[in-house]
Amino acid sequence: MNINNKIYFVTGNPNKFKEANQILSKHHIQLEMINSKKKEIQNNDIAVIAKTSLKETQKRVSGPVIVEDSGLYISSLHGFPGPYSAYVYETLGCDGILNLLRDQVSRDAEFRSVIAYTENKKTSNIKIFLGITKGKISEKICGTQGFGFDPIFLPLQIDKTFGEIDLTEKNKYSHRAIAINNFASWYLINK
Repeated sequence: MNINNKIYFVTGNPNKFKEANQILSKHHIQLEMINSKKKEIQNNDIAVIAKTSLKETQKRVSGPVIVEDSGLYISSLHGFPGPYSAYVYETLGCDGILNLLRDQVSRDAEFRSVIAYTENKKTSNIKIFLGITKGKISEKICGTQGFGFDPIFLPLQIDKTFGEIDLTEKNKYSHRAIAINNFASWYLINK
């Protein structure tokens, strides 16, 4: 296992890295970002996407590595945008989602995150860690914190969107924080 607790996080999203780094540093796990767009297959299951991305990453990165994939799943839209959230955000944005929900009574939604981890490029042993935060889609865009759909997602635990709270508070509730903490708990026992 990794003796020095240094793990590479392959992502092209510095916001995801900041969230993960804040959490893992509390567990004394050093995270280093490798700024790279990873190959993402099209699939309805974010765990399959993360696992496939990690296998692709193993060809380029030596040592312990994680990748993360996430999505916003809206009940009244049958789970849309789900694993296609990044593309939908880039093309429709928060306003587009609010327009799709304009006549919907139910605004139930959840954010899901999957962390995929492997110890090194020579192993096919990949561990998967899931995090889910249930909530609702707000009636309007609220806040400027976070990224992506954060300004329209209201986690059930608080009466603010992820866009209205700072990173430290977000990491108490977010899907990514849950997945990362699940990973950290496993990693510290198994390192």
